[in-house]
Amino acid sequence: MIQRSIVKSIQNKMFGGKAIIVLGARQVGKTTLINDLLLDSRNDVISLNGDDSDTRLFLSDINIASLTRLIGDNRILFIDEAQRIPDIGLVIKICVDRLRDVQVIATGSSSFELLQTIQEPLTGRAWQWSMYPLSFQEMVDHTDLLTQKRVLNERLIFGSYPDIINNPNSQMESLRLLSGSYLYRDLEGAPGVARPDLLEKITQALALQIGSEVSTMEIARLVGADRLTIEKYIHLLEKAFIIFRLPALNRNIRNEIKKGRKFYFFDNGLRNAVINNFAPIHSRTDIGALWENYCMAERLKMHAAEENRVSAYFWRTTQQQEIDLIEENDQGELSAFEFKWSSLKRGKFSKTFLNAYPINEKRTIVPDNYDTFLLKD
Repeated sequence: MIQRSIVKSIQNKMFGGKAIIVLGARQVGKTTLINDLLLDSRNDVISLNGDDSDTRLFLSDINIASLTRLIGDNRILFIDEAQRIPDIGLVIKICVDRLRDVQVIATGSSSFELLQTIQEPLTGRAWQWSMYPLSFQEMVDHTDLLTQKRVLNERLIFGSYPDIINNPNSQMESLRLLSGSYLYRDLEGAPGVARPDLLEKITQALALQIGSEVSTMEIARLVGADRLTIEKYIHLLEKAFIIFRLPALNRNIRNEIKKGRKFYFFDNGLRNAVINNFAPIHSRTDIGALWENYCMAERLKMHAAEENRVSAYFWRTTQQQEIDLIEENDQGELSAFEFKWSSLKRGKFSKTFLNAYPINEKRTIVPDNYDTFLLKD
């Protein structure tokens, strides 16, 4: 069993007087994580699933009396797929406020639905974690560093969803199923999504622009929709844990790009499934983009696991000077990183940037040293 990095953090919050909320894309292992966490307490757990119609019906008009009868002598209420339950935040609020000896745990596969119904009712009443596909750190902890470095090429192509790791002989089939059946399931029911087919077109367009600044006007022309619709659909793709954005850093220099943004996928395999390209590394023309996406996503997972408060940006000027990643820690210190697939190449850090910003660290990340970039100290 692969130990997930957030387990200990969740364990430390159990029975601390607040609900525990775990959000993440479908198939990243949320249910497995909670079931493993509760294995020793299974006789004290009542489990509900928001995919079940009778569960949704029962919880749609809940009160303290019916909740008390439901939970009985159990000490833990686990609600899986909570985003399917209307007003789930109010249900959890009642439990937290009135059933103080009961620990509520809820998982949701798309944050935009779940958060809309929990943010206000659960203000100050919940701890929240985001869960992602398996990280480089988690896999190294499960096996060893050398083993994981040997399968780097495979991770760049097929990613690290649990099902991909556990069933290596059916990686392409699993990813095609994930990108087809699961990817847009929650999004298609979201308010304002009048064209589900447009989600797929936008996702494909973003998949082909990894590492490049994204223009929503350009995507709008490409897919035949207006810019505001594109912005709304991209926002939903972010909330569903499919992509994440990297904004531009602009503070000191007149010709810095001020409103630029790049988008990356949380998982390389999902990105490749979206464009239906599982060709091996040696024949890829997009290897630089794959490498950059992998490093960006794994760095995000690392910071999330360590609960680091780090802000991330890219930097570019109108003269095309650019740095792939700028990180700012909670002391305001900046670090600059460039990603190069070839270990023979070294990133060029603009003197314009270095003269304008105090830099704590600057490094070029290549396959020879990426483990030091992605593993905790």
